[in-house]
Amino acid sequence: MIGDTGTKTNKRSVGRFGEDAAFTFLNERGYKVLFRNFRFSRYGEIDLIAAKRDVICFIEVKTRSNAAFGTPAESVGRDKRRNIIAVANHFLRVFDFGGHKLRFDIIEVYFEKTGTPDTPRKVKEIRHIENAFGAE
Repeated sequence: MIGDTGTKTNKRSVGRFGEDAAFTFLNERGYKVLFRNFRFSRYGEIDLIAAKRDVICFIEVKTRSNAAFGTPAESVGRDKRRNIIAVANHFLRVFDFGGHKLRFDIIEVYFEKTGTPDTPRKVKEIRHIENAFGAE
């Protein structure tokens, strides 16, 4: 269906915009982004994996134009958190980061539409929620 494809494309575009903004945000704050969209097919992916000093952060990025239907972080439910933890465990089996602390963060990216084809949206606000959830 044409409408479904357009909606999926728009969601991907908004998601990519948010991930790009979060990537820049983290770099400006001294984080080193190790991976973007780290995938473990059985459980999905982690948007960003970053390090700062002795902490490895597994980060879910949620992008919205407003919080009319709840904050972006509220949309990261129990199942999504469980999947992120499973992918993080796979990551830690593949890569040796012994001695590092682990953290699960959420970055909320709020945007506004600009109406120009070259820049259809711009960042309004970014909220970095450190330790948003634990490895239950």
